[in-house]
Amino acid sequence: MGKNVSDIFTGLSEQLNWQEDLYKDLHRNPELGLKEHRTSERLQEELRNLALEPKVIGDTGVVAVVENGDGPIIMARADIDALPVSERTGLDYASQNDGVMHACGHDMHMATLLGALRILVRNKEAWSGTYVALFQPSEENAKGASAMIDDGLVDKVPHPEVVLGQHVMPKPAGHVYTHAGPMLSMADSIHITVHGRGSHGSMPHLSVDPVVLAASIVLRLQSIVSREVEPGEFAVVTVGAFNSGTQANVIPDRAELRLNIRTYDHDVRNRVIASIERIVRGECAAAGSPEDPEFEYYDQFPLTENDADVTDRVSQAFSSGFDDGVLQEGSPATASEDFSELPDAFGVPYCYWFFGGADEKKYADAVKNGRLQEDIPANHSPFFYPVIHPTIETGTRAQVLAALEYLTA
Repeated sequence: MGKNVSDIFTGLSEQLNWQEDLYKDLHRNPELGLKEHRTSERLQEELRNLALEPKVIGDTGVVAVVENGDGPIIMARADIDALPVSERTGLDYASQNDGVMHACGHDMHMATLLGALRILVRNKEAWSGTYVALFQPSEENAKGASAMIDDGLVDKVPHPEVVLGQHVMPKPAGHVYTHAGPMLSMADSIHITVHGRGSHGSMPHLSVDPVVLAASIVLRLQSIVSREVEPGEFAVVTVGAFNSGTQANVIPDRAELRLNIRTYDHDVRNRVIASIERIVRGECAAAGSPEDPEFEYYDQFPLTENDADVTDRVSQAFSSGFDDGVLQEGSPATASEDFSELPDAFGVPYCYWFFGGADEKKYADAVKNGRLQEDIPANHSPFFYPVIHPTIETGTRAQVLAALEYLTA
């Protein structure tokens, strides 16, 4: 090998202007899941500029394969879709698409993976093996990974032995966070319809009021986590929507609830779902509902559970390749991802880590003053954005270091 690991980062500062321009362009032009056509075309353009041949898989998904002699095959993934959020950051590179925003940092994920890819392509003498860069659409609604898999991903790219991923979070910029075991929760959304008997608002005695019925369900659902989930176990049950009726003087004939649950454990998930259905059916019976309730499950995300051995290797690479104090012990987040569907499709282990995107001084002041929630916007907030520097350098370096842990073996 002509260069050691530290030498290849000498070119990182030289490409930062390109990366920053790329990031700002992606931020200005966000697109929703499975509609990321401009984004996909921009990614393909950047890959061709690196003399690579992009493969379009899953309509808007993009994959680039860099073959560089014998050695391991690894895959690194970035998501590319935005959210239906109206941006309120006031940035001079804010979204130009009304009602759509990169409010979760996927633009930063693309910029850092492309930056890592550029470094690896230009420093092939420092590593050996095959690097597969995958840009996945539609993470936010859990459809993108499956779309790429359904379009033949497993047969269209080299089979990796490990898959890597990262996510920018509202933590201090310049730090990376690893954790073995559960890193992101499972998620299930549930659309529940309960049935009543409609009537005139002045004649409630002739009705089975679905508003009262649904309200009773909402209250009873609050007891699942507090009274049925063992202390020390994790679960969230949220009622995000309650819709019924259109007029003040009309008792409607149905009500609809939309629930979201989060868990780290499959047994806990099954128990929570069973409790939800038991409570809904029981309240419907108590109210004299004329029809059985209906349950529709959707936007279901798998558990993201880091392999211990892979996480240990990635953590060691970060410890050696970053300055002291950059690597931090992470903890599971309650958000959810479809990332793990990709390594699961190949039957290989994975590591998924976080890197910070919040201004470090602002974050420290917010913690000191007890204003973390007020002053540091979380992902999906209309005010969320990562500070470009040192976030983009940290994310790029993390992708390269994790890759080289395997590719220099």
